[in-house]
Amino acid sequence: MLAIETNGLTKKFGKLTAVDNVNLKVDQGEIFGLLGPNGAGKSTFISMLCTILNPTSGTARVEGYDIVKRASDVRRSIGIVFQDPSIDDKLTGMENMELHADLYNVPKDVMHSRIDEVLQLVELEDRASNLVNTYSGGMRRRLEIARSLIHYPKVLFLDEPTVGLDPQSRDHIWNYIRDLKKQENITIILTTHYMEEADKLCDRIAIIDRSKIVALDTPQKLKSKIEGETIIIESSDNKLLSENVSESKLATNIMETEKELILTVENSHTALARIVELAVSVGIYIYNISIKEPDLDAAFMFFTGKEIREGGGGKELTGMAARMRGRIK
Repeated sequence: MLAIETNGLTKKFGKLTAVDNVNLKVDQGEIFGLLGPNGAGKSTFISMLCTILNPTSGTARVEGYDIVKRASDVRRSIGIVFQDPSIDDKLTGMENMELHADLYNVPKDVMHSRIDEVLQLVELEDRASNLVNTYSGGMRRRLEIARSLIHYPKVLFLDEPTVGLDPQSRDHIWNYIRDLKKQENITIILTTHYMEEADKLCDRIAIIDRSKIVALDTPQKLKSKIEGETIIIESSDNKLLSENVSESKLATNIMETEKELILTVENSHTALARIVELAVSVGIYIYNISIKEPDLDAAFMFFTGKEIREGGGGKELTGMAARMRGRIK
């Protein structure tokens, strides 16, 4: 059985189509990533899968349950870690866990053994009796992950799980996510703006842009779509340099961002000398040049025509936590 299956899933708000005819299958036990700028449709798509919004048309099933006809069963099958903090810092870690267990009707006879189990998973068992306001940012995130697992969900939605964390805490969260897949036999849906995070964690990635899935594959296969190498240039006149490179047919793909000119070339060493020579001939000063192999950033730009930062790193599921609280049954 698939963990998630959508057929023609569409959501409209008046004349605006937020999610447009999405067909998607996610296998059980998969870590599945959703990449896209704000406004691309990720928020609305996830909101429908979590039963917060009903679709305008199309269908979706989560763990075999129709998101409209069997919404209560869907909610019992999922866990959610929101980007916005939703832990009560006036309570201890244990009190937060007990409160969440009560909300999900976890049987009293297994509640504390389950709490101990998930706290050990995220290495917080020694801090369970401490107030959450004494926790670091990384510890709070780990507690939120533990809390989302208390009712044995089959599908876990992680919205920007490492945003705002330092590199060491981020690495720790990545390890916990990998362990979740192995130990809990759980399907994980991950939204992120960190390309490295998606690359390292996800079995497959869907790139969403303008309400549609524009690419879907493994990270390696998405990167393999980019033929050649990438040259990134900061110059005194990116627009003029772009026009001249295009006329000279020195690049197979040219993209301008706010500060950079990004060129895809077949051979960077051969092309670079000619590009520098061209810049000098038209009076363009080059401030910085870097060369890199195709990565997920390049793949994202290839499929969407923009950097993910252009959409902003905003809060994809803002307000979902408040809306969900009133819908748990």
